[in-house]
Amino acid sequence: VDFTLMEGTELCFPQLANAFCTRPKRPHVEAMLVYILLSSICLLTVILNLLVVISISHFRQLHTPTNLLLLSLAVSDFFVGFLMFFQMVLIDGCWFLGDIMCTIYQYLAYIITSASIGTMVIISIDRYVAICYPLHYSTKITHRKVQISIYLCWICSVIFQTLNLTDALEQPGRYNSCVGECVFYINHIAAIADLIFSFIVPIAVIIVLYMRVFVVAVSQARSVRSQLAPAYRHQSVRAAAKKSELKAARTVGVVIAVFLLCMSPFYFVNITGTDSFLNATSATFVICLFYFNSCLNPIIYAFFYPWFRKSIKLILTLQILKAGSSDANML
Repeated sequence: VDFTLMEGTELCFPQLANAFCTRPKRPHVEAMLVYILLSSICLLTVILNLLVVISISHFRQLHTPTNLLLLSLAVSDFFVGFLMFFQMVLIDGCWFLGDIMCTIYQYLAYIITSASIGTMVIISIDRYVAICYPLHYSTKITHRKVQISIYLCWICSVIFQTLNLTDALEQPGRYNSCVGECVFYINHIAAIADLIFSFIVPIAVIIVLYMRVFVVAVSQARSVRSQLAPAYRHQSVRAAAKKSELKAARTVGVVIAVFLLCMSPFYFVNITGTDSFLNATSATFVICLFYFNSCLNPIIYAFFYPWFRKSIKLILTLQILKAGSSDANML
């Protein structure tokens, strides 16, 4: 068959006689727009998470248990940003980096995203204890316990994904049907396990804990309103309490909605097997949407903290290069 004559397609490796992988020809403008969009998301993901990493690592006052969790999340999401650059290679359906690099990319992608999701679960536990048991927070959540939980999160991610990807790790490229292909493959049992432990269980824990946080936050706001109402019968008191309730609801809603929006398409495609019906661009979109969660995480979990906005100013103005800047008052 003369593949060079197939209308609307071209070979990934025209110089190889047995290279049967083809890619669709797309308008130049469309290709450029896709590359610009994905490159922008990649760059934004790397920059935002790098700012979080520098902020928490540099300023001693920010070395709190909660911020250690944010640091772990930012580190994993920072590397996800780099993984997105590799995914861009697959936009046209051709992989030029070889079978071994394909397997390494797949392996790291599963480990890092799994660690990111795991850290989000631990953050929800941290917020639950802080809001629901504020008097016991300092004893229940310590630096030592947080460090151990972070180490366990990463170790479990490595072990779990190593077991999931055993087939691909033993023989890189065994599921590729042609030269220039990079197939993300895990067997059906492993796919179900990944769905349960990387999506269903985390989202269930996050929803339950954040809903509990929401209920307690609303209860506290109403309690404050009832205590202040006799002394201050002003509309502003009721408005402030109502604003607090809305803020709590908005935070919970954003965390859950973003997680579901970014993760659901990937796991739906993965578990139903509909990936065989997707072209390269659609598959890349689903995976990049999965990665896009890592771009939104620093905005959701860090950006609205005053210390983060203050640290950004100090970093961008190079104030952190001054002697003693690590001891600056950030709170």
